[in-house]
Amino acid sequence: MKIGANYLGNNQCEFTVWAPTLQQIAVQIVSPDKRLIPMQQSAEGYWQTTAKNIPPGTLYTYQLEGKTDRPDPASKYQPQGVHTPSQVIDQNAFAWTDTHWQGVPLPEMIIYELHVGTFTEAGTFEAIIPQLKQLTELGINAIEIMPVAQFPGDRNWGYDGVYPYAVQNSYGGPEGFKKLINACHEHSISVILDVVYNHLGPEGNYLRDFGPYFTSKYGSIWGDPLNFDDAYSDGVRNYFIQNALYWFQDYHIDGLRLDAIQAIFEVGARPFLQELSDATAEISQEIGRKLYLIAESDLNDVRTVRPKELGGFGLDAQWCDDFHHALHALLTGENDRYYQDFGKCEHLEKSFKESFVYSGQYAPHRKRKHGNSVKDEPGDKFLVFSQTHDQIGNRILGDRLSQIVDFEALKLAAGTVLISPYIPFLFMGEEYGETAPFLYFVSHSDPGLIEAIRKDKQQEFKAFEDRGEFQDPQSPESFQKCKLNWEKQTAGKHKILWEWHQNLIQLRRTIPALTKLDKNNLEVSSIEAKKILFLRRWTDNSQIFCILNFNKQEVAVTAPLPQGNGHKILDSADVKWMGSGSSLPENIHSEQELTVKPQSFALYQLI
Repeated sequence: MKIGANYLGNNQCEFTVWAPTLQQIAVQIVSPDKRLIPMQQSAEGYWQTTAKNIPPGTLYTYQLEGKTDRPDPASKYQPQGVHTPSQVIDQNAFAWTDTHWQGVPLPEMIIYELHVGTFTEAGTFEAIIPQLKQLTELGINAIEIMPVAQFPGDRNWGYDGVYPYAVQNSYGGPEGFKKLINACHEHSISVILDVVYNHLGPEGNYLRDFGPYFTSKYGSIWGDPLNFDDAYSDGVRNYFIQNALYWFQDYHIDGLRLDAIQAIFEVGARPFLQELSDATAEISQEIGRKLYLIAESDLNDVRTVRPKELGGFGLDAQWCDDFHHALHALLTGENDRYYQDFGKCEHLEKSFKESFVYSGQYAPHRKRKHGNSVKDEPGDKFLVFSQTHDQIGNRILGDRLSQIVDFEALKLAAGTVLISPYIPFLFMGEEYGETAPFLYFVSHSDPGLIEAIRKDKQQEFKAFEDRGEFQDPQSPESFQKCKLNWEKQTAGKHKILWEWHQNLIQLRRTIPALTKLDKNNLEVSSIEAKKILFLRRWTDNSQIFCILNFNKQEVAVTAPLPQGNGHKILDSADVKWMGSGSSLPENIHSEQELTVKPQSFALYQLI
């Protein structure tokens, strides 16, 4: 069932809203004229009417039980914010030029996450377009955009959205978003949209007035969970499945990143995620190109990516947080929070081999056994990274790796991610060592809610007060500090780091052993006492050998080299990359004694 205001052309519009427990609903036209249009109840709690003299741009609300006016839960646009009338838009008015676009296959993606409001000074969709050329020069062929569903005010991470169908007004609304997506496709860049199907924000959330969208069966840190399995849950499930189809059909989105699926609570024989996966497969067939679902999950559960026929949800891929945690702990030495479960070379070694570090064993931070094994799942089902909006933003100073580790470690981090047998993922600015923080920020209007968020964040960061001063999420300054400084990438170490990322991406694209995301044709070993790892990947006649030294001291080792000879093609210690000068030979052979520079990355092509 399609919901919301569906403009039919010729100033006709079909209005559909799900409200199974209400007795009376009408469309209240607010502008350009004022009139009340009764709705009729149809099957399964849906109310509908088709009205004339409704041009695009018409503002409307729903009048509930003859007394309460509320915006449309499936509003396509909230031009004046979360508390004001919804607007009818003509989805067919935009002139798309991407008719022949087939998308980038998931295994070939180099994904770049960005936040619209801080990516440019203007903070709009259209302001991103001039930067696309530089992203393609870097080697990026997919961008993941943090949530754009309408949220309160004009600055927010996006996870406080309350209108899942409405594109944020301060970013440029539906028209601006379509212009960006169309431009991305013209630059051969796929677009992945971050969507939130596990909760809605508190301010402007009027769903309860329409029906049982929420359930009290389960507890959640974000309020009552959405109702995916209780009475009337079919309407809730349809609300979110139609939302996914809406992004694919009306906005030509190539994939969805599903936020925190562990907070989608349900017990039943028809998991929502399976139903979503089936609906996505059907729309892929209809559109004629593969569309993707990528999950964020804290469960380390193989069912996320396992096919439905084997009892899984059938999603295409998921974020691999364990890889990040293992890498971050090695680079920084931090052992607070979940990092206490990591910090050894053996953790990163296992993640290279199997994806999940915790696959059923005891996790000290969690104080229980955690996860199950995904070692038999292919590498293209996992995204790996050294930084994300979460891992930066959930720090008291919102400090990036560039503010925590030195230049050599930044090159090592990039090398570790980009030579992995997984899909690599960068966070905006990482490619040149951006120094601006990425803090948590909001712009609510409810004083009580603002104070509650302040207290919650202060409590969250209480243990880290020795690292810096708490930053007020509501303050405009907190948001402004997060804007990228694009001028940095043109000089000095920032320029070198950008070129280092570009070089790594190019090698990944041209060396078959790196191109094929195969965990089977891979060997990894480590020497814990020396904090060094060795990695070999191969396919057919292509083979590489990589040395990753996480030690802050120079290390002398006998590397476990395979038979044959290898020629060095990349070394972060080289003067070319503003290193101190490499100590590794240009050519290597089996069982050779090597001296490896501190926190360095070297890549050999084997013959």
